[in-house]
Amino acid sequence: MPESLSDYLDFARKVALVAGQETLRYFQHDLQPEIKADGSPVTMADRSAEHLIRTAIEERFPGHAILGEEFGEQEGSGSTTHRWIIDPIDGTKSFISGVPLYAVLIGLEIEGRVEVGVANFPALGEMVSAASGLGCWWNSKPARVSAKTSLSEAIVSFTDYGSFAAHGSEEAFIRLARRSWYRPGWGDAYGYMLAATGRIEVMLDPIMAVWDCAPFPPIFREAGGYFGDWQGNETIYTTRSVATSLVLLPEVLAALKGD
Repeated sequence: MPESLSDYLDFARKVALVAGQETLRYFQHDLQPEIKADGSPVTMADRSAEHLIRTAIEERFPGHAILGEEFGEQEGSGSTTHRWIIDPIDGTKSFISGVPLYAVLIGLEIEGRVEVGVANFPALGEMVSAASGLGCWWNSKPARVSAKTSLSEAIVSFTDYGSFAAHGSEEAFIRLARRSWYRPGWGDAYGYMLAATGRIEVMLDPIMAVWDCAPFPPIFREAGGYFGDWQGNETIYTTRSVATSLVLLPEVLAALKGD
């Protein structure tokens, strides 16, 4: 019997919770991170959690493809339509600093579109999850984006202010920031979770990888919002991402473009 989106979502939630518990075994301990070629840190916790997620997927869905931040691409043996995209610890810099704003991210792409997404925040006891047509959930209650109607009332968050200048986007960020109300740096996946649950209005990054954002298209779609590039295209294949409500999206995109 074919698996339904509900089955996939239930599986992803359970695996994200188990992987989250694995990360907590290492959290706020004396870790010695390695520095990868791209300059980002990685720890034994990242690798252990990704191994756990991959093993669970391989056992339950042996034909599915897998893409993970730490162990790369694994082609599916029986399916060319389903690919799991995972980040065992999104926010490793927070993790190694003992800051609880990190997440386990799992997304399921079916025929090129992400249909299932889970972001689990183990140290906070929060999870936001969604599947197409099944709603967005913040733990056990429905999640919706903010109802604010003006960027002048909005909270705008980001991961690292220095990354905007490093990637040629500082002027765009300054335009958006000046038109908004408050601009705290609640970064990485945590900022996207805040936007999906209506606690802030905008989250953006000038640099993005697919495993850092795979869960967010269905999460925002089902929460009444938008996740995608700075041109208004819902996608995880972008170097610059933004998430907000559909109401604020035109104003946000205009600010980023300089209109």
